[in-house]
Amino acid sequence: MIELQPAGDPSDAALVGAWQAGDERAATTLVKRHAGALGRFLYGAGAPPDAVEDLVQETFIRAFRGLDSWRGEASFRSWLFRIGSNLRKDHFRRERGRQVVQLEDTDLPSTADPQGEAEASETGRRIEGGLATLPRLQREVFLLRAQQGMEYEEIALALGTTAGAARVHYHHAVKRLKELIA
Repeated sequence: MIELQPAGDPSDAALVGAWQAGDERAATTLVKRHAGALGRFLYGAGAPPDAVEDLVQETFIRAFRGLDSWRGEASFRSWLFRIGSNLRKDHFRRERGRQVVQLEDTDLPSTADPQGEAEASETGRRIEGGLATLPRLQREVFLLRAQQGMEYEEIALALGTTAGAARVHYHHAVKRLKELIA
């Protein structure tokens, strides 16, 4: 029998058990539950936009192949993010030395609040640029905390560090980003 979460959905652990028992729908549910968050994390952590979908897919392939190594000490999501983070690092190492020139479409003008949207776009560009300047661990901790809402203990398990170190990295990332936006 599958264990239910408070919202009535099966827990990740229950879905993993169901998948291991042969229920293919359990794997589909896990992918639907975590793929979007994983993709946002990988993109925010510096994965090239054209590689995010492949990295998400490869993360799930490796996760399902290695489910026996998930001991449940960390949440399934943080374990998945760790796999994805490692794949992103591997991708970066493989692509090092290649130069990619990004072509961006210009935004269509909006009639709602042009000045407000321009300021928001500028702030967004500053934050995105600031994230790119942060050391890898600060950037990943910031994204997991701010974007994914993970607790420090879960971040520590996902990134192979301590909860205290995760707090320090988050503090430094926020301080740096505030300086860049001000």
